[in-house]
Amino acid sequence: MPLPKIATPTYELELPSSGETITYRPFLVKEEKLLVLAMESDDTKSITRAIKEVLKSCIKTKIKVDTLPTFDIEYLFLNIRGKSVGEEVEVTVTCPDDGKTEVDVTIPIDNIQIQKSDEHTNTIKLDDTLSMTMKYPSLDEFIETNFDVSSKGTQLEQSFSLIGSCIETIYSEEEAWPASDSTKKEINEFLEQLSSSQFQDIEKFFETMPKLSYDVVVTNPKTKKKNTVVLEGLASFFG
Repeated sequence: MPLPKIATPTYELELPSSGETITYRPFLVKEEKLLVLAMESDDTKSITRAIKEVLKSCIKTKIKVDTLPTFDIEYLFLNIRGKSVGEEVEVTVTCPDDGKTEVDVTIPIDNIQIQKSDEHTNTIKLDDTLSMTMKYPSLDEFIETNFDVSSKGTQLEQSFSLIGSCIETIYSEEEAWPASDSTKKEINEFLEQLSSSQFQDIEKFFETMPKLSYDVVVTNPKTKKKNTVVLEGLASFFG
């Protein structure tokens, strides 16, 4: 006689990027083992791969995890983790006033949200005739550019690579050039034509991009001074 199946609850969550409501379940012991092994490897690509595999297993709604923006993936994973192992995360923060005293803080996961900047826009006006629309980098693109030690090229070349992969369309009033119709070389040659101020406008898209963020207020037990520590990105909350 086969053993009984254990019922797993499902929950709903709204994607920060699109507002789409998705259904998900907590991760199971087998998935927790996968995450623990990845974390113990201390290899960023292994951790990324494990997080994506867990998301693909736990999300019941049909979505393409590989194409989700980084902040969607972080928000999804944090909430799935919350329903799986506890509604709070414990983090250790260093007090900025002396730069060395560490304080343990417990944060309710429901309080950690995606912060959006009023300055953020995915439309960049290059000059009086040309503009660009941008798309958010996927987790793979973000990891490859920022953390993959095997990536070759200078920091500027890697920056070009990330920006090039996130250009959606270049357009004027009369014509549009989808980036998908251009080669990587053509995109790079276009970017090389930009002025420093135009390039900075593009970089601002990434700097103001929505991000997982939470302000922790702690009192230094040694100096008695109150400090505010800003936690950003999934790694800050991964306990």
